[in-house]
Amino acid sequence: MAKGIPTAQHVKAEILTKIRDEGMNVSVASAHYQVSSKSIYTWLRDTVVDGSANLIQENEQLYNLLGRATAELKRPKK
Repeated sequence: MAKGIPTAQHVKAEILTKIRDEGMNVSVASAHYQVSSKSIYTWLRDTVVDGSANLIQENEQLYNLLGRATAELKRPKK
């Protein structure tokens, strides 16, 4: 069950950007933004899971396109 004050989406995005792109430490970000480090690690994990789901979907689409292209190449020409 959630406790405390919900963190705004733009603040979450800012925290994650500082950690990923600028190399800020999670404990430093936690203290600076007054957000628990557990919450930050959860956000990081959730974005990785979402990202991998997008990659899986993109791979499936590419395999489908590749399969169609291969089938067209194997089809006899008239």
